[in-house]
Amino acid sequence: MNLIEELRWRGMIQDIMPGTEEQLLKETTTGYVGFDPTADSLHIGSLVPILLLVHLQLAGHQPIALVGGATGMVGDPSGKSEERNLLSEEQLAVNVAGIRRQLEKHLDFSEHLPNRAELVNNYDWFKDISFIGFLRDAGKHITVNYMMSKDSVRKRIEGETGISYTEFAYQLMQGYDFYWLYQHKNCKLQMGGSDQWGNITTGTEFIRRKAGGEAFAFTCPLITKADGGKFGKTEKGNVWLDAAKTTPYQFYQFWLNASDVDAEKWIKIFTLLPQEEINRITGTHRQDPAQRLLQKTLAAEVTRFIHGQEDLEQAIATTEKLFTNQSAPAESLSVEDLESMEGVVRFSYPAEKLQAGVDIISFLAETTIFPSKGEARKMVQGGGVSINRHKVEGADMQVNSALLLHGKYLLAQKGKKNYYLVEAV
Repeated sequence: MNLIEELRWRGMIQDIMPGTEEQLLKETTTGYVGFDPTADSLHIGSLVPILLLVHLQLAGHQPIALVGGATGMVGDPSGKSEERNLLSEEQLAVNVAGIRRQLEKHLDFSEHLPNRAELVNNYDWFKDISFIGFLRDAGKHITVNYMMSKDSVRKRIEGETGISYTEFAYQLMQGYDFYWLYQHKNCKLQMGGSDQWGNITTGTEFIRRKAGGEAFAFTCPLITKADGGKFGKTEKGNVWLDAAKTTPYQFYQFWLNASDVDAEKWIKIFTLLPQEEINRITGTHRQDPAQRLLQKTLAAEVTRFIHGQEDLEQAIATTEKLFTNQSAPAESLSVEDLESMEGVVRFSYPAEKLQAGVDIISFLAETTIFPSKGEARKMVQGGGVSINRHKVEGADMQVNSALLLHGKYLLAQKGKKNYYLVEAV
């Protein structure tokens, strides 16, 4: 399969400009994806564009990752219902550096490679362009009618909040990025999410009108969940690629908890496993879904890709200690087991309170395992709380030092998947 055929099979192409596949078959092509530096880490919503660049490089083409240091100061209206806060130059520099470190883990920047990856920051060319210069050099080539025809702009104009001139100009800046890369890096391809189609085609139009050149583009679908929930979100918020924000254990659990429908779709998109192997795994899974082979393979492959083998092994070890042998008493866990449980939320609690004894509802609220006594009581009454793997039977239960594992710890569980290690101090 060629690159486009491969991406189509994986479900990674939504819109594609005529001639794109032919261009990629004709010659080694430089293509780019833009990353928005609104935080110092990317989250799993950025995994698809990262993988587009990886696939591009594996197919022998040259990938460019563009970090929007300049456009990040403006804000992209695509998919947004209101204008976001603008970031300072100092914060943007921190964010750009964090994103750079993450991208360098997945793309080959080796100098000797003819199709080595490159990282660029559009602040480097925008910082020296004056407002008058940009209007003369860029603005005259794209009409307001053309810009207002884009869905991202039209929806905001028709909405209650409207759109500022700052955000309206975003598509012109992104279009200029493509033009600049076309002129200086011979970049003929832009890729991105389907919500970026309007901005991307503005770039191809810019290249046609200003440089008399031809450029190409394709987008991938926005990832959805079968149950209608938002992809990449958990109770705790975004699933980040930075281990300091989302631990490898929590990251592994996100993929492990995918539904069968989502896992079948996601294993094609988020792993580099070949078609034959994915078909085999999917077929085996369908014969015995209870073994969750699809989810385990997906979780392992994506966690290894982002965090490496060592962190993957630690995540699996923690998962096995917490979930695999639920019938084993918590007392069978060693101090090392408890202290090495990566990703489990940890709290401290006064030892003197445990010596005197405290009711379970107060304990759960005071540790902040639950935000209030009311919520704690409701979950206890529903049978959704365990201490040291023993279900709490009633709100009158007393938590005291006799329950401490190794004289120091309590293992609390909320629902099926949320574990907390409470240390008496």
